[in-house]
Amino acid sequence: MEFEYSDKVENLREQIKEFMDEYIYPHEKTYNDQLNSGESRWQIPPIVDELKAIAKEKGLWNLFLPDSENGKGLTNFEFAPLCEVMGRSMLMAPEIFNCSAPDTGNMEIIDRYGTEEQKKKWLIPLLEGEIRSAFAMTEPAVASSDATNIEANISREGDYYVINGRKWWTSGAPDPRCRVLIVMGKTNPDAPTYEQQSMILVPMDTPGVKVLRTLNVFGYDDAPHGHAEVLFENVRVPASNMLWEEGKGFAIAQGRLGPGRIHHCMRLIGAAERALELMIKRAEKRETFGSAVSKKGVIREWIADSRIEIEQARLLTMKAAHKMDKVGNKEAKQEIAMIKVVAPEMAFKVLDRAIQVHGGGGVSQDFPLAKFWAVARTIRLADGPDEVHRNSVAKQEIKKSNKKAIDMV
Repeated sequence: MEFEYSDKVENLREQIKEFMDEYIYPHEKTYNDQLNSGESRWQIPPIVDELKAIAKEKGLWNLFLPDSENGKGLTNFEFAPLCEVMGRSMLMAPEIFNCSAPDTGNMEIIDRYGTEEQKKKWLIPLLEGEIRSAFAMTEPAVASSDATNIEANISREGDYYVINGRKWWTSGAPDPRCRVLIVMGKTNPDAPTYEQQSMILVPMDTPGVKVLRTLNVFGYDDAPHGHAEVLFENVRVPASNMLWEEGKGFAIAQGRLGPGRIHHCMRLIGAAERALELMIKRAEKRETFGSAVSKKGVIREWIADSRIEIEQARLLTMKAAHKMDKVGNKEAKQEIAMIKVVAPEMAFKVLDRAIQVHGGGGVSQDFPLAKFWAVARTIRLADGPDEVHRNSVAKQEIKKSNKKAIDMV
């Protein structure tokens, strides 16, 4: 592995860092003030469109799409350090660069599996940042960490598909700009286990699509993006809205979640870096019992442990990105599973220490730490819980061990 960034990546990284310094950090408070100033929190702060226009003008736009004429052509390994910098303001910055979830994963799906008609109708507006999207997979009635449990029904009726089911944690559905959902459901319960599911495009304004409620995360509503419980009652969409073909939903999900998982990890590393910087800054400024907090032995241990853990997580993430580029997402599944466990746990610990050093301020809205902490804890569930990923790593280790044993016989 090459651990040095190419000139192209280093140049983009410096541009993004400068953009963050000039436009993102100074406007985080503006964003929150505008979000809370109107009659409803489900409105888009004007600063968002202002900054998106600047990012687009500077060419810092759609950096996430590898191997596509619609992106910058960056590999996962090249995008990783850029996504990390964006993660330093994970609640605001990714959208400004049009690199935020779930749109990135949805755009990758449509770009890879969509028809030309689907791309024209949905991908182009998403790439331009004119609309947003949501991904409807998780269901309240089943353990959705096993995607084969999904019960939402997608039935063919002539030139249409009819969808019935209930989803939740459909992130982005409450956003007023959300125009399309990618819905996963069963088209053939009698098919082989991994060929029962399909994915289909559903416009938000289709009759029968009902946002029942928004869901809070540790008390945060995550407006104006949010997470929703969505009911689908006899929702009819053209058969041409099917992605790829019937029975390919599980395969699409695996393809989508690989890059999605690594993007989460990249952003968490950036959030942890910022938390460590804030921790040190606070510890240097505050005094307790006659000396700076930064001189206390336990605080120095926290700082040292945080640096060590961040570096470990970054190296493993870069290894995963490198392998994804070289041999594909499927062959890199063990590395992806490992980072999906390591990065959220690392960020959670670093953020917890930073909150402790900040005292009461750490759990308040005056610093980004409490919200980052909530996100880090939530990502231990998003895109598959830790237990599923640990099980995946163990299964592959056992498989390798058994193969070695056979080879030795």
